[in-house]
Amino acid sequence: METGLINLIDSLLFIFRRLNWLSLVDLSLVALIFFAILQLLRETHAMVLLRGVLVLVVLGSLLRSLDVLPAFSWLVQTTLPALVLAIPVIFAPEIRRALEQLGQAGPLRVGSEFPLDSQPPISALVTAALRLSDRRHGALIVLRRQDNLDEYLRTGVQLDGRVTPELLLQIFYPNTPLHDGAVIISGARLLAAACVMPLSASGVLTRSPERQMGLRHRAALGISEVSDAIVVVVSEETGVISVVHSGRMIRRLDGERLENILRTFFHPASGQGGLGGWLKSRLPAAFPRGKEGS
Repeated sequence: METGLINLIDSLLFIFRRLNWLSLVDLSLVALIFFAILQLLRETHAMVLLRGVLVLVVLGSLLRSLDVLPAFSWLVQTTLPALVLAIPVIFAPEIRRALEQLGQAGPLRVGSEFPLDSQPPISALVTAALRLSDRRHGALIVLRRQDNLDEYLRTGVQLDGRVTPELLLQIFYPNTPLHDGAVIISGARLLAAACVMPLSASGVLTRSPERQMGLRHRAALGISEVSDAIVVVVSEETGVISVVHSGRMIRRLDGERLENILRTFFHPASGQGGLGGWLKSRLPAAFPRGKEGS
């Protein structure tokens, strides 16, 4: 026992003696890559698949090291390369999402992130959301930022009207032709209504203690996962107002909190564009998880 502990300490000291600043940079880059991968896969079904793959690899490596199991060792040695080739197929949606988010980083973007003339009329949005909440009229309002949403605009009815509370109340009045789907707002213009949004594949809603969140909230999470849009959701069942961004949701907002959050996202922010701004927007501290059921 003592001999094994001494050998372990000697090995650790040997490793630390060989460390230099370049080795620390190397280890930091590897850790950053793994952190980024885990951040992209967190709260998705891919994390469950990744755990299963890791368990198989570790278990297979341990059993393969046993000389008393030659047949199993041959099986692992034969199937492991096929598993490596299958990983891109298994994780194809997550790889595509990672590449999309990397493209959204916009490293060549400079200057202010939100020009003054592109800011939405926040007061009108807050007023409309409160009225919709009081009447229990469901709503899904997508506020475009820098990412292009033309793909989703084409799925709806083109309007190009000035954003007012009355217009939003009319669109989301139950059983009217445009009340299903989302409206997309760019600046002070409501571009389209009844737009179809992608549904989220993450497990955020399945773990929520509340079961009133359905397709409207899944669509809000979905569009926030594939773009930098800000989404305001009003629940038809409870009237609860939520804000969604980058796959994260804050619920049970009153008018003051809703206005503060929207102004935080849409105030003119110099120097926040580019890759640094993208990384900052993806950090959990900027928009913490765990607020879904608060």
